[in-house]
Amino acid sequence: MSQNIKTFNFLVEGGKATAGPPIGPALGPLGLNVMQVVKKINELTQEYAGMRVPVKVIVDTERKTFEVEVGTPTTAALIVKELKIEKGARQSTKEWVGNLTVEQVIKIAKIKMKDMGVKTLKAAVKTVAGTCQSMGVTIDGKPPKQFIQDVEEGLYDGIISKHEGEAS
Repeated sequence: MSQNIKTFNFLVEGGKATAGPPIGPALGPLGLNVMQVVKKINELTQEYAGMRVPVKVIVDTERKTFEVEVGTPTTAALIVKELKIEKGARQSTKEWVGNLTVEQVIKIAKIKMKDMGVKTLKAAVKTVAGTCQSMGVTIDGKPPKQFIQDVEEGLYDGIISKHEGEAS
């Protein structure tokens, strides 16, 4: 990587980045048009409105050009959006704050799969279920630990394999 290339990582709310901190102060001294960068970030993160999204800005300081790469929101943020709740439970084993369908869990698993480092959609589904456990969210009306056990026993193999070949 050239010494003229600088990389910045930000966590922004989808579609609502501003030229204020942390973006403006980090990029302003490089001579970039910060508003152009903010506009590009907002354009690329619009679909994640209401969620915090990791964004990487790669700047060529010599040419005064930039690239924006958008990551995916956290699994927890995707669960919160899917359930239309504000946050997970305070004590995940004592209160349930919502219920996801198997289809919703598969949808989230497909979005996050490339970030999870798993080889199969089934493994990604179990990972999402683990996050549901810590957030106090049931799946298919069952506690997540029971759901994971059912997945391991093959109860959901049909529905998971139906989605396996589809791109997210």
